[in-house]
Amino acid sequence: MTDDQLHALAARVEGPRLMQHLAAFARWAKHAGTPSELESLGYIRAELDSYGYATELILHDAYISLPGKASLRIDGETLPAITQSFSRASGAEGLTGLVIPIGAGSIADFAARDLRGKIVLVEGIATPAVTQRASRAGAIGQIHLSPSLHAHEMCISPVWGSPTDETLRELPATVVITLAKAEGERLKQALARQPDIVVTLQAEVDTGWRPTPILVASLDRDEAGPDDPFVMFSGHHDTWYYGVMDNGGANATMIEAARLCAQERHRLRRGLRIFFWSGHSQGRYSSSTWYADTHWDELARRAVAHVNIDSTCARGNTVLTDVQAAAELVPLGRKVIRAEDGQELFGHRITRAGDQSFWGIGIPAMFSNLGEQPADGAAPAASFLFGGPNKQGAGTGWWWHTPEDTLDKMDETIAVRDTRVYLHAVAALLTAKLLPIDYAAHADHLLALLDRHGVALGQRFDLAPLRAQATRLRALATALAGLDGERLGDAAAGRVNAAIMAASRALVPMDYTNGDRFDHDPALAQPAYPSLAALDRLAATTAGSDAERFTLGAARRGVNRVMHALQSANAALAACLAELGVKAEI
Repeated sequence: MTDDQLHALAARVEGPRLMQHLAAFARWAKHAGTPSELESLGYIRAELDSYGYATELILHDAYISLPGKASLRIDGETLPAITQSFSRASGAEGLTGLVIPIGAGSIADFAARDLRGKIVLVEGIATPAVTQRASRAGAIGQIHLSPSLHAHEMCISPVWGSPTDETLRELPATVVITLAKAEGERLKQALARQPDIVVTLQAEVDTGWRPTPILVASLDRDEAGPDDPFVMFSGHHDTWYYGVMDNGGANATMIEAARLCAQERHRLRRGLRIFFWSGHSQGRYSSSTWYADTHWDELARRAVAHVNIDSTCARGNTVLTDVQAAAELVPLGRKVIRAEDGQELFGHRITRAGDQSFWGIGIPAMFSNLGEQPADGAAPAASFLFGGPNKQGAGTGWWWHTPEDTLDKMDETIAVRDTRVYLHAVAALLTAKLLPIDYAAHADHLLALLDRHGVALGQRFDLAPLRAQATRLRALATALAGLDGERLGDAAAGRVNAAIMAASRALVPMDYTNGDRFDHDPALAQPAYPSLAALDRLAATTAGSDAERFTLGAARRGVNRVMHALQSANAALAACLAELGVKAEI
């Protein structure tokens, strides 16, 4: 489809339909593995069946943690709290101990004192990183103080997906609760009066294996073969409370985009596979992880890209500049957002969150949360939850992960705009003769990273061979991007697309994982190209020191891993260009 045709397709999004779906989702609390979650999925399945999709409901076992009641007792007073998903249960008698304030819970905060047998008091929402530090420090409990008026539900497991026998030991070892701002202030006042006072935490949680659903909807192009490529379009369906924005908004967008894609089936050049995951909110992305593990071969052969969606359609979420995408999909994201709303995408990389369980396989991804609140008028919750460098937005609203995520927070105008953006992006990936995945942009991203490392290291490590391969990638990808897809025959276009997919399989795992294509890294922050992280550590050592010598080995191995991936990608692109008789300017 041409740009004008894609824009015209996006213009057919119907606001009343979106609001009808949102009103339906407002009827069900959709915690993972519960009957009401299944009932809500039944509504979605009926809609997609009516559009001509082939739907499948999969039930699989997942390790789910559903929080129960929580409170904190101090000096005869009981403060209301919430339990965090994957907290340890306190037991009927509660967990009693001395409270030690540790600020924001940084590595330095934990290293500064002996916390064995203590309950730590942390300024900020509960996170996997802080919980891992507390567990390793020997703490017995965590009290998190929300900077916002509300306490926000969080999953604190650092284990991506359901744990295995190898990762089970990494689950939290502490009782973890969160206090809203007012209760947090009362606790701090009590501690100021009597710093050595003990508190008792009460926390209920139901953690264990339970069957959870995945709804898969497939739309194949006419005359599709069994190995036809497809685009993945996915969002979670489980929620905290009623979760009308998170993730009812996304599910409404998915349904409406699915309806309009089905009407254009005759234009598809590849199939569409839509996923509604469970286990996102209370299982640390357990469903998407399970699907990646059990469908690894098919995804590696057939999936061209993954469009992820979360928390659309909410009032006030006007800012689109901070939308995330892999470097190779930033040009498409920028083009789509400019066309549908006139904003200019900054180009943030995707953070290690959401249901991004497919990077190891090598599937490039775009989007997650879409619109955000303007930073200048943000509620405190939004600013601390989603702040960061070069950001103009401040998160998706103060009601995020609270009981207040209800239908009154939705906005039809925003819902239409968000759905137009997603529909345009998905349809572009479905109908383009040549995949709009730009590895020249990826090469620019990598070269900028290598420049930074080069400045820090000086002459201490030779990055020239790696730079040469990244430069070659840019030249080859630029030559591919310069081809006129409409003048290529179908066989030649298929060859180009296969080369792009081969480059993805080599490079995406390097950019977004530690390099193991078959495992899942922890749910903790990672830098770009994690295999090159040893270069930062090397730069921090003293030249000629033992520390430098120890770190050199790790740096060499990481560079070798990235070098091999670049060589593999370049070989695929070069072979394609040679077959087409095109010479790249290298």
